[in-house]
Amino acid sequence: MCLKKINQIVRSIFLLSLFGISLCSFQAQAQTGKVVNGVLRDSTGLSVIAASVKLMSPQDTLQVSSDVDGKFSFKNVKASSFNLLITSLGFRPFSRSFSFNGQHSLDLPPLVMSFESKLLEVVNVTGGTLVTMKDDTVEYNAKDYRVRPNAMTEELIKKLDGVEVDKDGNVQAQGESVTRVRINGKDFFGGDVKTATKNLPADIIEKIQIVDDYGDQANLTGNRTGEPEKILNITIAEENNNGNFGQFGAGMGTKPAGDNGYRYQLGGMYNSFTGSRQFSVLVNANNNNNQAFDFNARGSGARRMPGGGGRRMGGGFGGPGGFGGGSNGLTDSYSAGFNYRKDFNDKWTTYGNYSYNHSDNNVISVNSIQDFFLDTTILRNTNATSNAISNNHRFDWNVEYKPNDKLFIKLSPTFSIGNNNTGSYEFTYQSINDTLSNKIENINHDKSFTPNYGGSGLLNYKINDRGRNIFFNFSLNSARTEQDLDRIINNITFSRDLDSAAIYQRQLVDLNNKGFNGGTSVSYIEPLTDKSNLEFSYDFNFATYDNDRQANSMDVEGNSIPNPSLSNFYEYTFSTHRAGVTYRYRTDKFVYQLGATVLPTRLTGHTTLAGQDLSFGRNGFYFVPVARFEYKASRTRSLNVEYRGNASEPTFSQLQPITDVSNPNFPTTGNPNLAAEFNHTLNLRYRNFDFKSGNIFFAVLNANVIEDKITTNRITTMDDSLGVVQETRYLNTGGNYNARGFYHYAKPFNNRKYVVSLRGSANFNNNISYANSVENEAKNWVLNQGLNVQINPKDWLEIRPGIDFTYNTTKNSLQNRSNQNITTWAASMYGNIYITPTLLWNFDVAKTSNNGYEGNVQANPLIINTFIEKQFFKNKNGMLRLQAFDLLNEQVSISRSVTENRISDSRTNRLARYFMLSFTYRFQKFAGRTGAMPDDNGPGRWERGGRSMSGPGGRPGGF
Repeated sequence: MCLKKINQIVRSIFLLSLFGISLCSFQAQAQTGKVVNGVLRDSTGLSVIAASVKLMSPQDTLQVSSDVDGKFSFKNVKASSFNLLITSLGFRPFSRSFSFNGQHSLDLPPLVMSFESKLLEVVNVTGGTLVTMKDDTVEYNAKDYRVRPNAMTEELIKKLDGVEVDKDGNVQAQGESVTRVRINGKDFFGGDVKTATKNLPADIIEKIQIVDDYGDQANLTGNRTGEPEKILNITIAEENNNGNFGQFGAGMGTKPAGDNGYRYQLGGMYNSFTGSRQFSVLVNANNNNNQAFDFNARGSGARRMPGGGGRRMGGGFGGPGGFGGGSNGLTDSYSAGFNYRKDFNDKWTTYGNYSYNHSDNNVISVNSIQDFFLDTTILRNTNATSNAISNNHRFDWNVEYKPNDKLFIKLSPTFSIGNNNTGSYEFTYQSINDTLSNKIENINHDKSFTPNYGGSGLLNYKINDRGRNIFFNFSLNSARTEQDLDRIINNITFSRDLDSAAIYQRQLVDLNNKGFNGGTSVSYIEPLTDKSNLEFSYDFNFATYDNDRQANSMDVEGNSIPNPSLSNFYEYTFSTHRAGVTYRYRTDKFVYQLGATVLPTRLTGHTTLAGQDLSFGRNGFYFVPVARFEYKASRTRSLNVEYRGNASEPTFSQLQPITDVSNPNFPTTGNPNLAAEFNHTLNLRYRNFDFKSGNIFFAVLNANVIEDKITTNRITTMDDSLGVVQETRYLNTGGNYNARGFYHYAKPFNNRKYVVSLRGSANFNNNISYANSVENEAKNWVLNQGLNVQINPKDWLEIRPGIDFTYNTTKNSLQNRSNQNITTWAASMYGNIYITPTLLWNFDVAKTSNNGYEGNVQANPLIINTFIEKQFFKNKNGMLRLQAFDLLNEQVSISRSVTENRISDSRTNRLARYFMLSFTYRFQKFAGRTGAMPDDNGPGRWERGGRSMSGPGGRPGGF
């Protein structure tokens, strides 16, 4: 019996062991199934993300998606031969058969997918926003963002991750100012940003691109050099490139506080697009601080002048586009202009614009300026008023000729005229260590006439298909300024016992300044391999200036007396020759370049001041290295690191070794021994977008070290009649550097009904200057952190709360303490609420709390703007709006600037409380459809561009 049981136990153990061995063998056999690995690329070499990859065979039906690097993998493949079917939105389907040929693991070569030009009928967007990155371009699919019917482009741009629009309509992308706008790759109204963002309807846009633009040469050859310019390129959807659209409107308002005039605005914009031809005309008249054009913005032309992009932002058409009050002071203006583009055929294209603007601006400001010396602080508190009347004309044109794929020619003439009349009054209290030293009254009246004209051109020729290329461009520009200045200074000086002495001075000054500049450059690219090339370049630039200042002094009885000590005549020419060589290597993922440039310079000039004649000449020679590295991990992830070196010569006025006493209290003495500055610049940019989650992250780091920086030495003396005299001298110093970091992180939730955005920046400047020949080191930190939330759960509701904190601190070594640290809290709440499908209530509330400004500058405004809008007609393209601007009448602008041993605080008036009733009508008529976007599904929902979209958004669009 026992033996029988033992046999049964042994048999059971044996059977269990045999089953276990069989199971392990089965699992091992299953785990040894074949493996397939692959990667997807588009025709440009970038990864294809989230594509559907299906493996099919008689034994297998497997499916996966490509990851952020375009990679995919199949395991446990049974068949020895199989077929792959790959599909992705925007690409042609890919199908191909493969075999293992006895291999256990098969690594496929990169599979290249071709772009699909056919548009889909309807695609429901349910996931995160599609953002793609290619080289120096970040591209947003406009149709993935929800904006309300009849919205302007500005409202759409405010939705883009990493892009910000301030209260004045200025656009920043990844922490840098956008300086120019293009439509379908060509300048629009000379690149005027606000003209486009405030006047183009959002529903006609297919894509918006933020481009780091290195100029025409880089666009033609692909080789990037120099400093990029932030460009906003708007791509119009193909179906919207054939039709007419625009808007017109009028409004009448109440008198603002402190002003006697009623507010008004009248204007319109008409656009006619017929495939290869685009024509736009804009007219505007208003007195609510909205100027149609920025006359500091000029077209890109055919030659990029040295110095890169940065330009001050100006105004846009202020009718449709939100509340007025986007500039300092009170402004009346009227404007008119047109933009034209015509593609005659595949060879000839022309485009350009003309703009005219009249402006009458009145500003009231309070300024506080502190100069720090060893144991001494000079404080100047100034109350000022000014009136500036200007008339400006601008004409930019371009002609492009491309007879074949090898040759490209571009010519760009330009012309502008400015006529300005400015008057100002300033009264200043000046104190030394809190003791009153001077009362100074300044009365100025200036007239100026500034005609400028010039032209540029370029030629690019592709010698062969391997990349051998030659590039040539040139420019010539002439500028003239004629000014009549009437300057009156009343200076009351107080001694220690408060005795006073008054000095009256009046100058009548004629200024005639002429400038002529230009240059040419040649570049030759020799391909070494299919991935590398060598570029040889030469660049020549010159600038000639002739400056005459003839001054006459007037006594209290009105007698005119020539005053040589206040007159100055000088002319000089500055020329540079730049020769360089650069090696570039490019793969699908890596791009790097190394190069060096030699830069000889020549400065010659002659000056006559106070009866002294001086001829001057100097030569310079500089070695400038160049390095650039790019890593493209995928279509949505990239790293860019760039080093640049740049030499800057001192100006002639800084070099002339004589004293200019045009302003007796602030004379200037040049230094002929000044060396040129040399700036080392390191830029780093990182971009990452998670396709599946919709998370987006941008980071930018800029650092500069300046050798031999030209700085000031302010020498302070006491004069019995003038009081405090601050003489400015120049010298070279070391120890000057600065750094700036910026980041933006956005995370969407619930199909982008909620988007949380974090952004922050840190700026540090270490400035070395001298005060009374004693070194001063000023360390300035500006830290900012912001949080914004987009809440858009329903079609009828959108709310965007936000909060920002800024900390600004400066420490001067002369006084070894921090001087007036500033903190600013800024909270805001913006919202659109559709009370009914055709009745919209909008509110825009902003509260700013400032601490640390001088008492006469300090302000903590609470700004409340709101309107209620009734929409008419079937397509809601007629809008009657009643709006209230600055309900609490607290609108002001305050700012701080830190330079060397000086801190300047300023407060300026802005347009105050008013109410306005306006009507706006918008029209669209495109081939195949008419009117505005069809709207039969409730507020804020419509079909556009073949995708089902919904939701209001952005800043209000009407007058």
